[in-house]
Amino acid sequence: MRVLLFLLALWAAPVWAVQPDEMLADPVLEARAREISKDLRCPVCQNETIDDSNATVARDLRLRVRERLMAGDTNEQVIDYLVYGKPGEFAGFGEKILMNPSAKGPNLILWGAAPGLLLLALGIGWVAIRRRSGPAPEGLSADEQARLDEILKS
Repeated sequence: MRVLLFLLALWAAPVWAVQPDEMLADPVLEARAREISKDLRCPVCQNETIDDSNATVARDLRLRVRERLMAGDTNEQVIDYLVYGKPGEFAGFGEKILMNPSAKGPNLILWGAAPGLLLLALGIGWVAIRRRSGPAPEGLSADEQARLDEILKS
């Protein structure tokens, strides 16, 4: 029973990341903040959204998202602000902060690496199998057939 409670507590741990003092009073803005936060990666944690992370930088990002929403920014403007920053104010984190970075420019290498490596591995496997099987065996030569017949008769 204790193990089950422990596992349930671990499973629910991301729920504790967004603190009550971070939440906006306006439910519509809070819903927008949560929607934006699902698409933002914590710079410290590996593959966690800022809503799921307890890191200090994730908290700062959640607060910054909410500040920008309260200032009247659209969802796209908030994301652009966090990715590219604002000159003289904030440098931005780059596309590494996005859970799904765009498939253009240098990111094409990342998007194409997995399928490319899969095709390369399949090609190498196919060549290895073809080499291992070798050419199909030919029939016996006339001398070999005569010798076999001689052995079978005796």
